[in-house]
Amino acid sequence: MAHSLSAQKRVRQNAKKNVINRARKSEVKTSIKRLDEVVKAGDAAAAQEQLKAVARKLDKVSSTSTMHKNTAARKKSRLAKRVNALKAKPTA
Repeated sequence: MAHSLSAQKRVRQNAKKNVINRARKSEVKTSIKRLDEVVKAGDAAAAQEQLKAVARKLDKVSSTSTMHKNTAARKKSRLAKRVNALKAKPTA
């Protein structure tokens, strides 16, 4: 247990931020799962719209200290690759 006042405050702040960060990460994971479902269904237009929503959410989360910007960029890139492959499928 922390003894000094500043260390005790730090413990309280960390607990608060932990809850907030976990909620943000959970929102991102949920939106990615929704995108996966749309991609599996094969709806390219809906997948494109869902990708925009996921990208927006990733950008917001990465603007805080919850997720690093490069991590968000990597996730967006991988999701975009899947959506683009879905769009290219019918023409091939």
